[in-house]
Amino acid sequence: MRGLPMNALWSMAWRRLRADKVAMAALAVVAGFVAVAALSAAGLLAAGWEDEVAVSYAPPWFVAGSAPASVQAPLPAATVPPNEFDPLADDIAALRNARGTADGDGGARKATLLFGADKWGHDIVGKTVKGAQTSVVVGLAAAMLAVALGTVCGALSGFYGGVVDDVFNWFYSIFTAIPSVLMILAVAAVLQEKGVATIVLILGLTGWTGPYRLMRAEYLKHKARDYVLAAQAIGASNWRRMFVHIFPNVSHVALVQLAILAVGFIKAEVILSFLGFGVPVGAVSWGSMLNEAQQELLLGKWWQLAAASGAMALLVTALSLLTDAMRDALDPRMRLQ
Repeated sequence: MRGLPMNALWSMAWRRLRADKVAMAALAVVAGFVAVAALSAAGLLAAGWEDEVAVSYAPPWFVAGSAPASVQAPLPAATVPPNEFDPLADDIAALRNARGTADGDGGARKATLLFGADKWGHDIVGKTVKGAQTSVVVGLAAAMLAVALGTVCGALSGFYGGVVDDVFNWFYSIFTAIPSVLMILAVAAVLQEKGVATIVLILGLTGWTGPYRLMRAEYLKHKARDYVLAAQAIGASNWRRMFVHIFPNVSHVALVQLAILAVGFIKAEVILSFLGFGVPVGAVSWGSMLNEAQQELLLGKWWQLAAASGAMALLVTALSLLTDAMRDALDPRMRLQ
């Protein structure tokens, strides 16, 4: 028996999800991050994140003890005191001071910012917002690519079986025999050009195995169900039976996998950018911010690390909570509850 119509199933799942207050709060957080990423991509937020608006390593207001955004301070000849961890700090400060004088705004940089500044005087809040754009786009796009590949391959493998199943299982065994981190780094080394599209390809082409395994099992189970055999009896093509009759009844698996992989890929992008395989020079992501924060921590400048890790932790936690709630809401065993 095929069961309830798909619109009724989705309506019931939405009612169960809406009744979960934690899930709705997590959904609001995720939607907020997606909106911020969209506004950033449109140039409406963090458009000037590369502007040197503050002195080097300007502290946050709550650290400096002064909150007014209009507080300004002349850029000294050496903003950062000499130290063994950052021997070029004096030279960098002198060059920036010379450029500011030539442009006529040598004293226009702020002494404090809402959440501080990095070595170059970039606003940490602007960098975090711009980094959210990269991380959200990478996480969602790579997850959609991996789920699409895993769903199509799993459907073909589980529905046809035989030689087709053997070929796909051979590819699956190759990809799963190599640790995922090594596989990601290997593909990153082959695709040497840096960029968001490259990261999406790296993660999508290495992350399809989980959705493939689950979708193959679902198609093996559903292809022998009465509603599929009835569709075959009335002359429905294999393609129609796979994606019109079976897929709507297993779509909850693909949706949950999409949310799970988005969480993992956001963290993977951070690791890739941290190791230097991520975004190119001139772009920013949470991973590149954490990479920069290594030396800053040695100097006692912790605000860039706190901003990037805090934003990532908030998004990943919200996505994880939403994924758990979606798994419960879409569970076929709860449809009649």
